[in-house]
Amino acid sequence: MPRPPRGTRSSPGGRADSPRGPSDGQNRLVNIGFVVTTLGRLEPLRALLTSLEAQLRDGDHVVLVAQGAQDAVAELAREFAARGVAVTATVSERGASLGRNTGVAALPAGEAVVTFPNDNTTYPAGTVEALHAAVDDQAFRAGGFTSWDERGPKTTLPAPGTPLDKYNVWAVIEMGILMRRSLFDAVGGFSEAMGPGSATPWQVAEGTDLLLRAMAYEPSLERSFRWLPAHVHVDGISTGFGLTTAERRRKLRAYGRGTGRAFATHGYPLWWRAAFTGAGLLYGVRNPRPITVLDGWPMFLGRLEGALGRTFGQARMVSTTR
Repeated sequence: MPRPPRGTRSSPGGRADSPRGPSDGQNRLVNIGFVVTTLGRLEPLRALLTSLEAQLRDGDHVVLVAQGAQDAVAELAREFAARGVAVTATVSERGASLGRNTGVAALPAGEAVVTFPNDNTTYPAGTVEALHAAVDDQAFRAGGFTSWDERGPKTTLPAPGTPLDKYNVWAVIEMGILMRRSLFDAVGGFSEAMGPGSATPWQVAEGTDLLLRAMAYEPSLERSFRWLPAHVHVDGISTGFGLTTAERRRKLRAYGRGTGRAFATHGYPLWWRAAFTGAGLLYGVRNPRPITVLDGWPMFLGRLEGALGRTFGQARMVSTTR
C-alpha cells in the first residue's frame, strides 16, 4: 500500500493508514506533537515551520497557540498546511503554560509524545529523526534534549542512562521536554500559576515543575527518563537577546522569582536554597554578553523573592511583553 501524503490521518490517534514501523510491540513509530505558544511573532514562526517542513513524519502534528495576532497566525498555519505540513492554529489567553495546555488539548486525539518549542525555535536538519529514534518505543515515558542559543548550549545534560533527580532535572528547559501525552495529562499539564505571562510573579520554572510532578506521580521515571545525546538540539535565542537593559533586568528578576519559588515549593534543602539564592549575584559574572556584572542583582533579588514567596515593590511582574 502506498504511503499517504504527510499529515494524512485515518484514525483518531492521527496515524497514517500505511504501516509506520516494526510490529513487534516495542518499536512502533510514535506520533510527536509540537505545541508552540506565540504572541504573534510571524517571522520566527515561519522559520520554525520551515525547519520542520521536510522533517515531520506522517502523524506528527504542529499546533500554534496564538495569544496575539491571531488572524495572522491562523493564516500562516493555513499557508503551511496547503504545502502539506500537518499544522493547525488555535487561540488562548496570555500565559505560556495556559497556551501549552491549550495546544496539547488541540492535538489530534490519541497517544503521542509532546514537546514545546518556543516560537523562535528552529530544528536543524535531522533533529526530528533523532527525536523519533528516542521516542519510537512503547516503553518511552519522558526524556530531555538540549537547546542552543547564539552562544552555544544553554545547559549541559547528563550522560544517557543517568537517573533523573531533583537536581539534574534543571538541565532540561521547556523546549527540550519530551513527554507522553498520557503522562502529561495525568499530572495536569503545566501549572498555569507559573511561567512567562502567567498572572503570578513566578515567571519561569514551569517545565521543571512539570517534570518534578511527573517524578512524584510516576517514581519509575527516575530510572526510565531518557537523556538524548548532546548533539541532538534545537536552536533559539538567549534570555537577553534583543532586549533593552531595563527589559533584560526585569526579565531576569522575573525568572529568578520563578526559579526560587520552585526550589521553595518542591522540598529542596534549606542550605541548597540559600546557596542558590546567593549565587544569583554571580549570574552577571558567569554569563557572556549581553549579560553584565550588574545583572546579578536583579537575579539575586528575584531568587530571594521566590524563596520567600513574596515580592518587593516591582510594579510589572511579567517577564516580557513582546
